[in-house]
Amino acid sequence: MKQSLQLKLGTQLTMTPQLQQAIRLLQLSTLDLQQEIQSALDSNPLLESDFEDHAGESHQDQNTPATPEGQEREASERESASEAQSDSSADGDWSTEIPDDLPVDTRWDDIYTSGSYSGGEGEDYALEQRNAASESLQDHLLWQLNLTGLTDSDKLIGEALIDAIAPNGFLDADLDEMAAAFEVETDEVLAVLKTIQQLEPVGCGARDLRESLLLQLRQLPETTPWMAQALVVVGQHLDLLGKRDFRQLSRRTRLNETQLGEVMRLIQTLTPYPGEAFGSEEPQYVVPDVIVSRKQHRWVVELNPETTPKLRINDAYASMIKRADNSSENNYLRDNLQEARWFLKSLQSRHETLLKVASCIVEKQQGFFELGPEAMKPMVLANIAETIGMHESTISRVTTQKYMLTPRGVFELKYFFSSHVSTDSGEDASSTAIRALIRKLIDGEQPRKPLSDNKITQELDSQGIKVARRTVAKYRESMGIPSSSERKRLV
Repeated sequence: MKQSLQLKLGTQLTMTPQLQQAIRLLQLSTLDLQQEIQSALDSNPLLESDFEDHAGESHQDQNTPATPEGQEREASERESASEAQSDSSADGDWSTEIPDDLPVDTRWDDIYTSGSYSGGEGEDYALEQRNAASESLQDHLLWQLNLTGLTDSDKLIGEALIDAIAPNGFLDADLDEMAAAFEVETDEVLAVLKTIQQLEPVGCGARDLRESLLLQLRQLPETTPWMAQALVVVGQHLDLLGKRDFRQLSRRTRLNETQLGEVMRLIQTLTPYPGEAFGSEEPQYVVPDVIVSRKQHRWVVELNPETTPKLRINDAYASMIKRADNSSENNYLRDNLQEARWFLKSLQSRHETLLKVASCIVEKQQGFFELGPEAMKPMVLANIAETIGMHESTISRVTTQKYMLTPRGVFELKYFFSSHVSTDSGEDASSTAIRALIRKLIDGEQPRKPLSDNKITQELDSQGIKVARRTVAKYRESMGIPSSSERKRLV
């Protein structure tokens, strides 16, 4: 096999580091972008924030007297401050020295007043409270278990039972297997479980829904109206209650419709899953990227100023760069200057693209802002890409994890994109608008006679929107709305 050299001509698309950085910043969420900006400020000395610069100038102006009179005034202020500090020390508000010997019956409050420490009322305390980890269900139950009078061996069994409680509050363990593991009788494990079931929240440690509801009912005062009937319904006819078969339930319990309604009201006050009050997931806060408001009879789109920090190049370091100098220090400053310029340009490109896409969305979906979700028009990524002259992949990156604050709430930009359904008038209806119509019909239905999927299909057909029954069922399930049999209720 003979080796040879050949020349070929061709075109190839390559992404420069600047383009890669611009694309990466474009698809970052607001929180990720803030972290990226902070990382750039920490690593690049040529980048600085306008806020820090203004703060430094203000601080410098305050610390630099301009005239001799200003120096004398500053000296008098310092003298007054020192006198005030000595007066407050003489009054005994705070002592910097701890006495060596204290009387036996002396308390801390006798030496140091309560006003000397304000850690529980300031912003730092509030910040600690916000950032503190929430108490889990297991921690809450273990704290109460340690207050009971159980023996050490029973507490070990109790800890194992609490550890086996699922996040919804139900026990996910077999008592016989746990008894064999601790080499005790099953009755002893059951006795410890009964103790745990009396702890707060009531109903935790139950093995099924029926037991959880019964535990909560038995904790109510004996004078609670309709409690005896509720115990019968939950204990013996919970399956009929789940099927919403009120006719059969009334026949079995010998309660008329009014009485059964009172029992249902009492049962609805209970918590099916008592452990859900101790959710382990922290709430996720959404920061809008753009703000839409009504000004002078037109919708105006603006970038959120809190998510667009003002950065600039440090003039002091930039002035130290010399063109003909090839030293390591000069090359370091020159490279960081170029990176800072690229970063600022990528940020500016991100803001312009985001504002352009959001403005186009608002222009095409003005019916939503005027009338609500029912007036949403069908729209896909290609519509926006064609209007502003960008690729669909770019629009997809811009609309992912980007949020818009509107008078109707906060929505992700992807919320405004939906498929279309044909109507009798020849126009297309948005799937989002159809979902809004379905929800409106269900919200206005009679609780005793809820609308079936077939009936909703007929109602939409009367409005000129032709959709199949299975499509209505799919949209209803996507909104988390149960079926008509599950929505039927007496109260």
